[in-house]
Amino acid sequence: MPALDGIRVLELAGLAPGPFAGMMLADNGASVIRIDRVNPPHQPSPDVLIRNKSSIQIDLKSTPGKDLFLRLVKEADVLIDPFRPGVLEKLGLDPTNTLLKLNPRLIVAQLTGFRRDGKYAKMAGHDINYLAVSGVLSMLGPSPRLPPDGRALPPTPPGNILGDFAAGGHMCVTGIMMALFSRSQTGKGQIVHANMVDGANYLATMPRISTKIPGQWDQPRGENLSDGGCPYYNVYECKDDGNYMAVAGLEPQFFSELVKRLGLSDRSWVVNRDDRKFWPNIRDAFQKKFREKERKEWEKIFDGSDACVTPVFTHAELEAAGYEQRPGVTLTGTPALDGGPRSGWDVEVLGLGEGGEEALWKWMGWQQGKHYEQVNGGLQIKNISRL
Repeated sequence: MPALDGIRVLELAGLAPGPFAGMMLADNGASVIRIDRVNPPHQPSPDVLIRNKSSIQIDLKSTPGKDLFLRLVKEADVLIDPFRPGVLEKLGLDPTNTLLKLNPRLIVAQLTGFRRDGKYAKMAGHDINYLAVSGVLSMLGPSPRLPPDGRALPPTPPGNILGDFAAGGHMCVTGIMMALFSRSQTGKGQIVHANMVDGANYLATMPRISTKIPGQWDQPRGENLSDGGCPYYNVYECKDDGNYMAVAGLEPQFFSELVKRLGLSDRSWVVNRDDRKFWPNIRDAFQKKFREKERKEWEKIFDGSDACVTPVFTHAELEAAGYEQRPGVTLTGTPALDGGPRSGWDVEVLGLGEGGEEALWKWMGWQQGKHYEQVNGGLQIKNISRL
């Protein structure tokens, strides 16, 4: 039996971080119903984070639709709210004064990009914006000074993995799990406030503090030990263009194994590797050496060693090789659900209303036509007294 078996989750449809949080809960056994709008807004990409979920459409602006939603809230354990601050309140669904009064055991997880207070609270934004005001974006990317004016390159957007998914969805699930644990002791639910700015800043605790430690992150962006500045913690292109090896020989014993397998143990800079004035020489030697062989040749040289050198694979390569997709963590006693036919590679979406009837039957014992009906695309209560 998965760890979250019996936990019921309502996920208000949104973009990446909210669906990711819902998927994490669903993968571990929670019953997740996505609440889709009757007229869904335009999204830049489809929601593909849909494993093990169901969908129903509700018009939360209509009284009958809101009634149906509140009946579900009464039976739910978790509500994932991906909207900006104030949206639920405008819908008459104030978390404190309405939802928690209706269901005191409910956990309302409100996930925003910016903090709920301060000048950015009501602004729209994306991953890059949240990383920017968290201080994390300023630490990412190289910073060489380029001609003609000698200005440094700006920070590099890292893709929306760090903000949306690590600092957003995953951090939100952490809050939900802590709230569920608290409820097991107190019997009471609560509101979980998660935002990607604080989430990213929290994830950067070690590097942020390390900016004050000599030799760690005290240099300009891209010139530090583990951000691409150090030549023995970097990526090098192989003989076959576009293929790379990742190098991380930081500790002395790993570095020794690294230069041995590269055939560079006799170089004078080996004993002076910590002296930054030798870093350009080390980098140049590594670049030339890695260009002498194809990646598959370097794999044979480094596989099984403690040199901390691995190939840089693309997702396409992993898919072609039959790479097995696994849960982020494995619980031996209460494992995550089997993904079944969903391999983790294919684009799959959850159709509006898909699986909804079955979910409503399991949650509430309801049948369409008897307990609820569809009106103008949205579900609403039928022949049941209003709340």
